Amino acid sequence: MSIAISGTHAASASEVSTTSAVPRSVEVAMSTRARIVSSDELLEGSRELWIEHRGDMYRLRLTSAGKLYLTK
Repeated sequence: MSIAISGTHAASASEVSTTSAVPRSVEVAMSTRARIVSSDELLEGSRELWIEHRGDMYRLRLTSAGKLYLTK
C-alpha cells in the first residue's frame, strides 16, 4: 500500500485502505489526529534543520544512510 501525503495533513481512518497493513506510526498519527509532515517537506532539499523549542535548539539531520537524527 502506498499513502501519498502532500503538505501537512491530519489523516483519518477512512482515508487509508484497510486491505493492506498500515505502519504502526501511521496508525498512531491517525488515532491522535496528529499532523503528518514528510521529511522532504521539513528539510526542503537541505540535509539538516534547526528547531527551536522552549528556548532550546535541536538539530534534525539527514544522514548519508537516509536516517534522521535529532540532537540537542
